[in-house]
Amino acid sequence: MKAVTYTRHGGPEVLSLSEREVPEPGAGEVRVRIVVSAVNPTDWKSRRGPGELAGPAVPNQDGAGVVDAVGPGVTEFAAGDRVWVLLAAAHAPASGTAQEYTVLPAERLVRLPDAVGFDEGAGFAIPALTAHRALTVAEDGPARLAPGALAGRTVLVTGGAGAVGNATIQLARWAGATVLTTVSTEAKAALARAAGADHVLRYTSGDLAAGIRAIAPDGVDLVVEVAAGTNAGLHADVLRTRGTVAAYGDDRGTGTVTLEFGRNLWLNSRYQFLVLYTVGLDKLRAGAEDVTAALVDGALRLGEERGLPVHRFPLEQTAQAHEASENGATGKILIDVTPPG
Repeated sequence: MKAVTYTRHGGPEVLSLSEREVPEPGAGEVRVRIVVSAVNPTDWKSRRGPGELAGPAVPNQDGAGVVDAVGPGVTEFAAGDRVWVLLAAAHAPASGTAQEYTVLPAERLVRLPDAVGFDEGAGFAIPALTAHRALTVAEDGPARLAPGALAGRTVLVTGGAGAVGNATIQLARWAGATVLTTVSTEAKAALARAAGADHVLRYTSGDLAAGIRAIAPDGVDLVVEVAAGTNAGLHADVLRTRGTVAAYGDDRGTGTVTLEFGRNLWLNSRYQFLVLYTVGLDKLRAGAEDVTAALVDGALRLGEERGLPVHRFPLEQTAQAHEASENGATGKILIDVTPPG
């Protein structure tokens, strides 16, 4: 089978297309023929290192495909089932989705309904699971998402044109929230509106806090934050009492978040930092159930008409796909691995 591998950390040039033996599933494992793989920033950050590699690694956490074979003891899946995967490369370095077949524990697979495309199954895994976690961490908010779960809530999504921002907007609207978002340009504002944001603000012009307060005079219930350090001063200006900041990124930051103690103290604000790798499989699977329900409802979709343009590459151009992501391509980067049929 064809697989993209790397044996040392570095730039996209360390990725190469090679031939590998088709892996056999062991007890409790499933072999998946990958149809579509997706690139996220975490993929090229892992490729860059640091750390040592014990052997060849296959990049990309997200993907969707068809069950090809099951190992002993697997009863929940059968050959021919359509699936999407949960953090494939986190299971083992050689289990990433930039290859024609991968073997994973059955618990890392999620059924992909017939009405949902492989593109959505691959493209919304990490972004939508991150969005789901961010939308379900508030002290008095829901632990799960469904239509009406966020009714009456106001959510501020920073960076609404990014993949996680887009998924957050779509999921929050599906769950009934009023969504405000911030972007840097008018082109990105158009994408955020296409995703379904109720209000779009340019953080590059005007008094952002005043603009948010004009829309939400009592403050926002939740901030889903991609630039934690840069926007730390904004949070106390726009949060309602007992509001929550769910921080998953530090774009344009220094790696340090400085908070004003007194204002946050009297707000009873909550900060929840989040990353999927340590959130626990139970949270991942609960999020996957809700994300799948949103996909079935048509509430999550890829494409420029939903604010998330798609950029496609063949498997042999995985290095170029990684480079596009590193260079800040707006939208979702997908890799066609094998034919869907």
